[in-house]
Amino acid sequence: MAEEAKKSRGAWFREMKSELKKVTWPNQKTVVKNTGTVLLCSLLIGACIWIFDGVAYSLIQAILSLFQG
Repeated sequence: MAEEAKKSRGAWFREMKSELKKVTWPNQKTVVKNTGTVLLCSLLIGACIWIFDGVAYSLIQAILSLFQG
């Protein structure tokens, strides 16, 4: 059984190597463009969360101040 596992593991790695050779990898210009897009979107989403958090915090503080008199 151990030998079968070794054979199937070896076959799996050979098939994986064969499939990776078929992949069309992006060039450097595409990678840089996509990386910039991801960073920009991350910053925009982060800014939206930061603004929402500030507004929510202010709103909660205002509500709490009403009840503390």
